[in-house]
Amino acid sequence: MSLKAQIMPAMKEAMKAKDKVTLETLRAIKAELLKVDTASGSSGEMSEAEEIKLLQKMQKQRKDAATIYIEQGRKDLAEDELAQTEVLAKFLPQQMTEVELKSAVALILERVGATEPSDMGKAMGMASKELAGKAEGRAIADAVKALLNPS
Repeated sequence: MSLKAQIMPAMKEAMKAKDKVTLETLRAIKAELLKVDTASGSSGEMSEAEEIKLLQKMQKQRKDAATIYIEQGRKDLAEDELAQTEVLAKFLPQQMTEVELKSAVALILERVGATEPSDMGKAMGMASKELAGKAEGRAIADAVKALLNPS
């Protein structure tokens, strides 16, 4: 089911439950989808991969904002942002655990033939493509570095 089809029933539920944070987040998702649909050259339909990428971008923005709010001593605003990241996570695929990620990256490194730190570029390219949506880019990079630099 497309993201658009999932958002409307979820918005109705949030309205009935008077869940302000969920409703605000769902409206933000709907607004982003509308921006993509009305962009010039857009076909009006997004692939599942594009939807995941959009949600991940939104989630990252909120995590970054929460970090800034915490640094500035605004814990109340940080909590709102973190609550929104949890709502966004409901629409994203299940994230891989650290163990699952490392074993998947190890298989990719073996397949690509990456054995030393200079192979990081080709390993990251393949790992990023295969693990998109299942793990954050930073976590993938950390796993690749750890396996190529066993210190």
